[in-house]
Amino acid sequence: MSDLRLYIANRKNRDAEFAEDYDKGYREFKLGVMLRQAREEAGLTQEELARRINTKKTAISRIENHAEDIKLSTLEKFVNALGKHLTISVA
Repeated sequence: MSDLRLYIANRKNRDAEFAEDYDKGYREFKLGVMLRQAREEAGLTQEELARRINTKKTAISRIENHAEDIKLSTLEKFVNALGKHLTISVA
């Protein structure tokens, strides 16, 4: 285990608030990364995707970098414009 992973694991064990914030932040970051990767795999720039869903490039950037407050309808437009389908599960 790397020093960073060990530090995070130890800190999460000692500090419940840190653990909750860290996990929440990771989930939000992961969603943005998944959206960016899907866009890149579709061969689209942020600007091209923005045109497809009738928004601005800055909106696409905000979604990819700060996905914590994205509306479900916006998320669906985003993935549909990539030719994908949105699937949500609760685990």
